[in-house]
Amino acid sequence: MDNILNEIESQLGLELPETAAPAFRRYREFLEEKNKVMNLTGITGETEVYTLHFADSLALLAECDFKDKSVIDVGTGAGFPGLPIKIAEPTVSLTLLDAQQKRINFLRELCENTGITGVKCLHARAEEAAFLKDMREQYDAGVSRAVARLNVLCEFVMPFVKPGGVFIAMKGTDSDEEIREAENAVHKLGGKIVKIADYTVACTDIRHRLVIIGKTGNTPSGYPRRFAKIQKAPIK
Repeated sequence: MDNILNEIESQLGLELPETAAPAFRRYREFLEEKNKVMNLTGITGETEVYTLHFADSLALLAECDFKDKSVIDVGTGAGFPGLPIKIAEPTVSLTLLDAQQKRINFLRELCENTGITGVKCLHARAEEAAFLKDMREQYDAGVSRAVARLNVLCEFVMPFVKPGGVFIAMKGTDSDEEIREAENAVHKLGGKIVKIADYTVACTDIRHRLVIIGKTGNTPSGYPRRFAKIQKAPIK
């Protein structure tokens, strides 16, 4: 799979460190091994994992400078997009946050097996962790590929991002209505949509979208609300 990784690197205009190829190889092997018993992903097979997981995650590096940044990946699941970003840019200080303990256990074991350091794997609910003093508005960037409407996702992620930082949400290209729906939520939570970047996933013809939100001020102390409240009455 080194050839496809080289092609991904070329198409995205990246220069990956020497440690990236063996790390991605082990990541893919460990993911497929554990997926047999844990149902971590519906995407399997070497080419599919390298393109639809790794290349898709690395697309964020083409839009944002992550060097020496503190990054939190909210609802990380099997580590996407945060861990591929960390592999490609080792200077990142990364927190992987997920509400399911089994996923966090997988990520901790993965980091140990691949020798990836500078990663904090945290089992917590975002709406609770966002009120912790050492996490609230402490990150240069928040990222998420979680499946949630953008107005809901903003309430979960933006409280972690410091003013001057960014929240990057990974979405489909059919998300125009969802983005319009989220504009008020972005404003209320202390941000502004600064860019919508559509891209083709490297080595595929699949189109995806990044919604880049700048954190322009502090998130009001009442956010995020309780999960049931967010579900019942998302910010309009």
